Amino acid sequence: MFETPHQASRQPFLRRIETVALFTLSDAERAALVALPIQVAQFEPNQDIVREGDRPTRSFTLLSGIACTYKSTLAGKRQVMTYHVPGDVPDFQSLYLEVLDINIATVSACRLGFVSHEAVRGLMRAHPRLTEVFWRATLIDAALVREWMLNTGRRDAYARMAHLFCELVTRLGAVGLAPDRTCELPMTQPELADALGITSVHVNRTIRDLKSAGLITLRDRRLTVHDWPGLQAAAGFDPAYLHLRDAETR
Repeated sequence: MFETPHQASRQPFLRRIETVALFTLSDAERAALVALPIQVAQFEPNQDIVREGDRPTRSFTLLSGIACTYKSTLAGKRQVMTYHVPGDVPDFQSLYLEVLDINIATVSACRLGFVSHEAVRGLMRAHPRLTEVFWRATLIDAALVREWMLNTGRRDAYARMAHLFCELVTRLGAVGLAPDRTCELPMTQPELADALGITSVHVNRTIRDLKSAGLITLRDRRLTVHDWPGLQAAAGFDPAYLHLRDAETR
């Protein structure tokens, strides 16, 4: 069921664009983004949004909730490639690739804003600088995938988990959703296992170790970081790969 969007519902998307852009958006560019003909829809947890082999004619931005990109083996084993936070446009590549080679699914309940490819192309023709912003966001998405490859391939479980928590808190903080380094963490332990390449039992043990070290609290699917420098050190976390910029400082 689609609902009529209002400007407040677009704030994560607009804030994401502002943190990615290498320039301050003009009034005309901001107005054009607000005027995009977005159709808002509610999705339940663990629901596929797009599937491998789909040929979409529209893209979407995440307005609320957490989603993930994943691929599966023929035997049904799932690997989460990255998580998506409000403001992200997870399937922007479908504007240029006719057939999707990934699956994107909700992790929590999500509100999604769908916009036709035709409207996106019209926006970029009318405001060429926004094309640079969308491409920069796509390149940052690729940087995330590279970091995730390093995380699952070369860090131990303790560092992997710490790194994931650092990344999520940083990305959610960039769109105003991690005040005092506290955020919603809706993933189950099996879902975290799919993201980190370890077993659910190992996930449980690793979270317990992070808690025992006084770095985090995780209660009722809500993560609080108590020792940010300590968590960064445990992860070897350097946020440079996120290429985030504070729009208010430019």
